[in-house]
Amino acid sequence: MAVVDDQSVIHKDCLFDETHDLRLRLYKPTTSPPPPGREKLPVLFYFHGGGFVVGSREWPNCHNTCQRLASGLQAVVVAPDYRLAPEHRLPAAVDDGVAAVKWLQSKAVEEGEEWLSSVDLDRVYVLGDSSGGNMAHHLAVGLGAGSTGFDPVRVRGYILLAPFFGGIVRTESEEGPAEKLLSLEILDRFWRLSLPIGENRDHPLANPFGPGSPDLEQKQMDPMLVIVGGCELLRDRVHDYATRLKQMGKKVEYMEIEGQEHGFFTNQPYSESSHDFIGLVRGFMSQNSTDDQQV
Repeated sequence: MAVVDDQSVIHKDCLFDETHDLRLRLYKPTTSPPPPGREKLPVLFYFHGGGFVVGSREWPNCHNTCQRLASGLQAVVVAPDYRLAPEHRLPAAVDDGVAAVKWLQSKAVEEGEEWLSSVDLDRVYVLGDSSGGNMAHHLAVGLGAGSTGFDPVRVRGYILLAPFFGGIVRTESEEGPAEKLLSLEILDRFWRLSLPIGENRDHPLANPFGPGSPDLEQKQMDPMLVIVGGCELLRDRVHDYATRLKQMGKKVEYMEIEGQEHGFFTNQPYSESSHDFIGLVRGFMSQNSTDDQQV
């Protein structure tokens, strides 16, 4: 895949975790100013997919995706790398996601990053794709409603795109036909490589509703937008996730993109389906930008 450069976005890399030598990429739109009444741009974290085993902010598909998000949403996108398995098994990736949010908090306090002078830290969102969606779930649970421990950073909502969850009991869609770029064998291999040694797919880091997972009914969580392709192996598991959270009284929107397989947005961020996806995310951000809207 070639890198797209339409001059609508500029980017730069920053070191956010010196201990683990981890970097993130900032994307800033160059086109239109913020909407009337909004002097600053929202912030969108983007956690890439790859089964916790592969992926990087430098990969062309990830780079193009982040450019599309920054220009389409008129937001500053923060795309962190995170440690990958099997050299760094879970929960390393989740810990690195939290570290990226802490980096933003530290830069807000230090006022040492010029690119962040134009952002609204009261409107921060987290978008995770596949394994990144799994990370977004764990951040939502860990940070809790209001993300009070990260002031002045205020996470307003989470967008989970085909979050990579698992479980010992198979779903109907998992046992269905393989996708062009994904199969059940590949999903299982990712879990074997990324979970703590000796653990299975019901581990809390894989299965939000496993026997050892926290009771989500007792957790206060910010709003979520959960999206999955209609032809994905993960479809039924993602649908079950959103349904059960709704039954617990969580503020969750669920959408299926008809006819799409895993990675439809990342692999073709300028397609018609991706345009529809951008619209869904834009609407979610607009509807969840203040405390009054989140009641």
